[in-house]
Amino acid sequence: MSIIKSYPKISAEEAVSHIFHGATVAFSGFTNSGAAKLTPLAIAARSRALHEAGKPFKIRVLTGASSGASIDEPLALADAMSYRAPYQSGPKLRAQINNQEVEYVDMHLSHLPQTVIAGFQGKIDFAVVEATEITPDGRVYLTSSIGASPAYLKYADHVIIEVNHHHSTRLREMTDIFIMPSPPHRFPIPIHDPLTKIGTPYAVVDPKKVIAVLENDEPDKVPRFAAGDERSEKIAENVVRFLLDEMLAGRIPPDFLPLQAGVGNVANGVMAALAKNPYIPPFMMFTEVYQDSLVDLMESGRLTGASTTSLTLTPETLDRIYGNMDFFAPRIVLRPQELSNHPGVIRRLGVISMNTALEVDIYGNVNSSHVFGTNIMNGIGGSGEFTRNAYISIFMCPSFAKGGKISAIVPMCPHIDNNEHSVQVIVTEQGLADLRGLGPMQRAERIINNCAHPAYREYLWKYVENSRVGHIRHDLEKSFELHSNLLEAGAMLPDLDLSQF
Repeated sequence: MSIIKSYPKISAEEAVSHIFHGATVAFSGFTNSGAAKLTPLAIAARSRALHEAGKPFKIRVLTGASSGASIDEPLALADAMSYRAPYQSGPKLRAQINNQEVEYVDMHLSHLPQTVIAGFQGKIDFAVVEATEITPDGRVYLTSSIGASPAYLKYADHVIIEVNHHHSTRLREMTDIFIMPSPPHRFPIPIHDPLTKIGTPYAVVDPKKVIAVLENDEPDKVPRFAAGDERSEKIAENVVRFLLDEMLAGRIPPDFLPLQAGVGNVANGVMAALAKNPYIPPFMMFTEVYQDSLVDLMESGRLTGASTTSLTLTPETLDRIYGNMDFFAPRIVLRPQELSNHPGVIRRLGVISMNTALEVDIYGNVNSSHVFGTNIMNGIGGSGEFTRNAYISIFMCPSFAKGGKISAIVPMCPHIDNNEHSVQVIVTEQGLADLRGLGPMQRAERIINNCAHPAYREYLWKYVENSRVGHIRHDLEKSFELHSNLLEAGAMLPDLDLSQF
């Protein structure tokens, strides 16, 4: 407590009184893990009060990634945002973005710190960062995520620190913080193993910039993902079978390769299936989020180590880790997102990436962020960085949604986040399409026959057969017919018999 007294000790309301209309405020948090908790609520209250008084108040918001329950939704409900980057979540903010009420920049997450350092995001007026401790000389020990916080602390004009006593002070044993120098003064990143550390256990801030230290004892607001269903289990089986075949063919070494998995029940199901298979050796992960499902895998010895930028864990699971830090601390490394998602490290380590898609077209282009190509869901996140640079890049999704009214395999994606040049493998519950080394028509054949639901295959084949001949066959008048039908009639094929789903 004496250390905290070295800094201004004021209320959250007093701290946010410094934040002005139009300010750029950068928050800690990668998902809801390590997100600021007191300050966003105080900003939301200030926004409401100023709006009721007829005064303008909106801020530009940066985080590490999505922080829906902690940051996005409180600020959106208070109409307190004019701009958001690099990733978001939450129904209210999503609606504001899709109504053009909030400007949203969807970014590759590893790019964010460099854009801050270079000034592409403009001046960072305030950084609000959660920590377990701040020392008089400016060492800041972060909590359950690193994200972009080190860059925010270094480059913001003013800093608010939220010291959260709920988190274990032993998180510093996992933490590895290093800020990349600006180009052209860079050198190869010496990470040769997921558990390699190259930096320090703390971030650094100029003590003179700290305008307030707030204290709380709140857990992270990380929700539990829905349990996997029969289709997600089938997807997991298809992925495991493919990886076993790759190992038997000698394309994956006997000691395996590091894995990356996106967020959600499908990715969790794949990780669980990998762990249960006796022919898959113990493995490591080089990823961006460490989820609940990985804790059991690590305790069982199937997951031997993990590099991440965030412990995206429900409160009870995070407490399990805090209660057994002697075991977990040597096996987990927490890094800034510039390193956890760095293309050079991903390629060097030979990471196998596994991410989820909203939809995939017949040539292997993936849409993971926009419905109808217009309405944002969340964003690209780190999927692009891992997909483009992975040793093997895999995308997974159920073949249909809404009881069969929507096909996840379409003639052309109206928005593309990861294109055919980077996507190597598509997996649904129907099967798997290995696209490596295939031309466009060969890719279409595999995706339609292996991944599309049988009820949609005839339509997709007719589309190909009736399309203009070229290197890639498309009918520009009908390429978005399924999407148009869905908008107009509520189903991609309105006359389709849904009893077969």
